[in-house]
Amino acid sequence: MNRMASPDRLEFPFATELVTNRRGQITKVVLSLQKYRALLEAVEDAGLYRAMKRVSKEKPLSREAALALLGAK
Repeated sequence: MNRMASPDRLEFPFATELVTNRRGQITKVVLSLQKYRALLEAVEDAGLYRAMKRVSKEKPLSREAALALLGAK
């Protein structure tokens, strides 16, 4: 494995290091923990946004109706 110290910031904005194979192909991207957590939060937020958008036109249920739908009492 070869390690590149200065990744292309436009193509890999979160990377602190790129790991390449002998042919120079990138095989791994190293992130700081802080940047990893920020990236993970952004992905989770995007998923939540898509889920909320999907149900935005649905009529909200009362607590009782939601529990009944779930089979809880």
